[in-house]
Amino acid sequence: MPDRPTLALVGGFLGAGKTALILRAARLLHDRGLRAAIITNDQAGALVDTRLAVALGFDAGEISGACFCCRFADFVAAANSLRAVRPHVIFAEPVGSCMDLSATVLQPLKQLHAAHFRLAPFSVLVDPQRAADLQLPDADPHLSYLFQNQIAEADLLLYTKSDLYPNADLPAAARRVSATTGQGVAEWLDEILGGRLPAGSRLLDIDYDRYAAAEASLGWLNWEGELRLETPLAPASIVGPLLERLDAELTSAGAPIAHLKIFDRSPSGYIRAGICRNGGQPSVEGDLLASPARRHELVINLRARALPALLADTVAHVTSSLPATLRVLQQQCFQPSPPVPQHRFRTVVAS
Repeated sequence: MPDRPTLALVGGFLGAGKTALILRAARLLHDRGLRAAIITNDQAGALVDTRLAVALGFDAGEISGACFCCRFADFVAAANSLRAVRPHVIFAEPVGSCMDLSATVLQPLKQLHAAHFRLAPFSVLVDPQRAADLQLPDADPHLSYLFQNQIAEADLLLYTKSDLYPNADLPAAARRVSATTGQGVAEWLDEILGGRLPAGSRLLDIDYDRYAAAEASLGWLNWEGELRLETPLAPASIVGPLLERLDAELTSAGAPIAHLKIFDRSPSGYIRAGICRNGGQPSVEGDLLASPARRHELVINLRARALPALLADTVAHVTSSLPATLRVLQQQCFQPSPPVPQHRFRTVVAS
């Protein structure tokens, strides 16, 4: 087993399909006899993505409270902790609104931690529909700023969801992948593990005041609760209607959804479902045929172009109508604070 695992950062905007691709790739590595671990990241705790990774049997670390760049020491500590399970690859998924990761994460890793990790090329994922939306004349300038800068620092650019958008126009250097069908995933793994492509080859000129304003344009909500039902229901029967109602109420309130994810786990199984725009087709992972149960653990992660109070009120209203006794374990609802990286390199470090 390797003493120096490959550390592969997989970035991209909210809803680009980072978790789905990482999990598909991790399963493919398992089929090859290789071990994968995962580090998730968010501005708050109670992450749907971490719950899903653990439910699928993967070793996972979680950095919450700020992005990898602002919690760099914690990120490295989590990666070092995962080395104990002897992974060949550690996938790391930064917050979907983060950028400037080459200067603040990749260069410090190359300079300070090359003895412990081999760094893979930085892959940035793009949802073709999001790309089209953010090129429209009336596109949100804050979100467009984040999106365009994320693309600009990619070592590898991947257009995801090729099963849904097979005819999407791609930049010349982009690859086409689908976590659902597996298209392009094996080839992507071969590229990032092959050692032929540079990691952190590009640096950005970032206006951090504008960056902070763009992130703060989004409301952020992470919610966790326990349900006790009189009449047993399957996880799918909880998540499906809940997702529909949240979508409908946010749409009615004029709150554009950037990403909405729900995870439900009962003794009989789990379901994770999500959308990345109002009225979007849900992506679903888990056991749709899990049997009804009375006890459920529920996690909601919501990012939308709206004030936090509106998100909190909407989630409270919708969850209070669930046919269950509800105990809210935690809720964090806010606008992200300005990023303050622990390191920011001005030049590319040689690999």
